[in-house]
Amino acid sequence: MAVATLSSTLALQAKLFRGFSDLSRLSLLNALRTGPLTVSELVERTGLTQSNTSNHLRCLLDCNLLVCEQQGRYVRYSLSDLRVADLLTLSEELLTDVAHGVSACSRYAEKKDCC
Repeated sequence: MAVATLSSTLALQAKLFRGFSDLSRLSLLNALRTGPLTVSELVERTGLTQSNTSNHLRCLLDCNLLVCEQQGRYVRYSLSDLRVADLLTLSEELLTDVAHGVSACSRYAEKKDCC
């Protein structure tokens, strides 16, 4: 693989993981692992405000991590690909082994970011 292609791929991967790094977006993705949900159901399950939920859903839709379907008056959101749920499961499995180090890491302090 050429250096430019590798660099481009790594930049895209970093952008993908940035989407997962926001606590609100991660909460929404986690809630959607069980199946499609409406905004109201997501608000109830995550504790996020409706406005915050809607903003992050838009971001996740723009990144093609979610899909939505109109059902009557409601829009139901779901994961666009089952591999998103698999990635979340793999991260949980990895954390069982490395949680102490991740928790103690001072290089990646929590910070608020936008899409």
